[in-house]
Parts: sequence; C-alpha cells; structure tokens
Amino acid sequence: MPTQPSPPRSATVPAASSTPSTGTATKADAGTVLVDGNRRIAHAEYGDPGGTPVLFFHGTPGSRLLATLLEPAATEHGIRLIAFDRPGYGRSDPQPDRTVRDAGANAIAVLDAVGIETAGLVGFSGGSAHALATAATHPDRVDRVDVIAGIAPPRFSDSRSRAPRLLAGLARRASSVLGSVLQADAWVVERRSPAAATSRYTSDAVDEPVPDDVATIVKADLLEAVDRSRSGAVTEFRTTAAEWDLPLERLAEEGIDVWFRHGDTDTNASIADVRRFSQALATAEIRVLEGADHLRTLTRAGPTALCEQAASP
Repeated sequence: MPTQPSPPRSATVPAASSTPSTGTATKADAGTVLVDGNRRIAHAEYGDPGGTPVLFFHGTPGSRLLATLLEPAATEHGIRLIAFDRPGYGRSDPQPDRTVRDAGANAIAVLDAVGIETAGLVGFSGGSAHALATAATHPDRVDRVDVIAGIAPPRFSDSRSRAPRLLAGLARRASSVLGSVLQADAWVVERRSPAAATSRYTSDAVDEPVPDDVATIVKADLLEAVDRSRSGAVTEFRTTAAEWDLPLERLAEEGIDVWFRHGDTDTNASIADVRRFSQALATAEIRVLEGADHLRTLTRAGPTALCEQAASP
C-alpha cells in the first residue's frame, strides 16, 4: 500500500544522531515527535523510503534499534519500516502512568509525524501488546497486524514460568528495585560479549549459533533501551501483567487480519498461551515455527511478515 501523506498533527524535530556504545554500525539516527506539548518520542526509518509503510514495535525491554535486524528484508520487499522507542525507552521520554490501551495514541503520533495515514503493524515479544492495542483503538489507521513471538493477556495465560511473574511483581511493589536490577544487568551486558545479550532470548534446545551481526544488534538494542531510563520496562512489566482492557472485538468488526508467528521452543513467551489467545480472535491465525526460540522466531518470521505485508491489498 503506498504511503498516504496526512496533515501533521504533532510537531517533529530532528534529534542528534548517536552511535551505540558497542561501536556497531547499527542505524541510530532518529527524529523526534512532540506529544502532549512536552513529551518526546524518538523514531527511525529503515528499508525503502517509498515503500509500503509498516510500524515496528520492539520488545520489552527494547528500542528502535532492533528494527535493524529487519532492514535487509525491508529493503528487499519494498517496505518503509518505521520503528520508535516507546515511552521510557531509548530517547523517548517516560510516561509512567500509561496503560497498554494508551499505546495507540503514541503510535498514531509517530505515523502522523512521518506523514502516513495507514500502516501495517509488526509487534515483537512484549511489543505485540502495544501493536494490538493500536489496532484495536485505531482500526482506521491499521491495515493488518503481525505478532512475532508475542505475549498473551493474563486471562489466556497458564504459563508456569516464574520469571514473568517475578518481574511483574517487582514492577508493582518495588519498581525502584526492578529499575536497579535492569541497570545492573545492562552494566554486565555492556562489558561482556554480545552473546551475553542474546542468551536472554535463546534456548539451549536450539543448536544453532547466533550470527555475530545479529548478536551485535541485540546488544545495542538492549543497552539503548535502558540507557537513559528504566521507566519503559518497569511500566510495561506492570501493565502487561494486568488485564489489557482493549476492545479486541473491533479487530474482527473492522476486518483486520492478525497473524501470530511463534517458535515451538520459545522459552520467553508461552506458545500455549498464544494459541489460546489467537483462538479467541475471530480474524487471527497462528503459524508455528519448528525449532525456533524467541530470537530465531524474529529473525526467521520477521522477513516473511514483511514480505506478506508488502503483498497485502
């Protein structure tokens, strides 16, 4: 679908470029949209500037830099890929009182700033909640949604993993402690090889090395996510563990297709939870990637999703 310019509804100002502390060539140039008069959201573009617009939602924690992994596919398939730092990540100002439902307003502000009327959405991991929130609250601005290694609302969750519950509990009852944990974790990651970052998103069940360039981008993304603030991750660990309060029925009412893509060895996000969730959405389908963990689901399914986004009517 071609880009459709729309009247600007938010002011955009350029932000100075920077290089990730890892010293990589990862694209970091960002523009900034001003929201609510004084809050900034940073965004960057990848791929084909004149291509089909797709808005990318990074994980939790994460940043716009993760979209670098999809830049070759975006260029190949004619995709104008826009990625942005959600509030409290990277160069975007915190919005600690936001809920999952508020995600749509921030995403639409970015689309307005870059002159896009409607776009496809791709949400990775924790970013899937915010992609679905955008589609449910602003269906007139969304063409389709691809959920890659996504998470499910609590009512569909039967996960026995302790880690998500622990993080959510810390976010609710001891947010400053969780912030300190995230800061300490980034300190360790910064001083170790990129494998220290990718180990958080991979499974020992997958006997496949992570390419060096992929690991370098994942490390840069993680460090950028918490460099200025830990508010984004703390907020999202708390809010996604509560009911999302979204009008998800609007997806079917508006005919918005949702594609779930999930690896069968993903230990970060439960495939059983996502199966239950996808079955509850009338216009959703799930595709299972054999032998794919959390990170490999993104690197394998991401290019396929962009190819299909480009082919969508």
